Amino acid sequence: MRKKIIAGNWKMNYTLSQAEDFVNEISKQINVDDVDVVLCPNFVCLDRINELISDSNVKLGAQNVYFEEKGAYTGETSIDMLISTGVTYCIVGHSERRQYFNETDEIVNQKAKKIIEKDLTAIVCVGETLEQRNKNEMFEVIENQLINGLKDISKEQMKRNIVIAYEPIWAIGTGVTATASQAEEMCQFIRNVIAKLFDENTAEVVRIQYGGSVKPSNAKEILNMPNIDGALVGGASLTNDFVAIVNYD
Repeated sequence: MRKKIIAGNWKMNYTLSQAEDFVNEISKQINVDDVDVVLCPNFVCLDRINELISDSNVKLGAQNVYFEEKGAYTGETSIDMLISTGVTYCIVGHSERRQYFNETDEIVNQKAKKIIEKDLTAIVCVGETLEQRNKNEMFEVIENQLINGLKDISKEQMKRNIVIAYEPIWAIGTGVTATASQAEEMCQFIRNVIAKLFDENTAEVVRIQYGGSVKPSNAKEILNMPNIDGALVGGASLTNDFVAIVNYD
């Protein structure tokens, strides 16, 4: 039985004091053992949020990382820097990174391998645009993102260090949500691609999240689908709705 994983991606929101107030409010309400809960604040807040959640079962995640160890890469953050703040999860390949910062599947792959090298967990995002879905290209798009993004990753690394997040771009921040059946169809397809790239056992172990306007009103239906093992939550992770999603059952 795959353990559910619900991660909150705060994106570029909350100052340090705002983040402290919010975490102090919700951490008292999150007390579940059967779900992995991850908070992904901005870089400025990582160290302080780690202190605030240290006595809870909430884990710390980052929204991005650079694949070089150190050097003249102004504005970037290395994996060791993240580790020093207590990070154990890291999102890579989010559609906003791909769209606004020109991240390719190859860059996503380099970042994922760097995260794995340090034995952290990479949340690898994949997803299609509305245009690609309307052209019925979504399966080809997702398969190519998986093939290229997971290149040179071993079966054991897949099982231990990878979570896949299916985030249809047309459902991120739009208020439009993929139906539970649409989300399940794609997550099942992703599992089938993983089985083809690795093997059936690996595919059964890897957790696959859904992300895209997840909220309390649709969380239970989505998260009870057989191939959906959690959620990558955006806007709703900035409010008490996140607690309701974590406690969906």
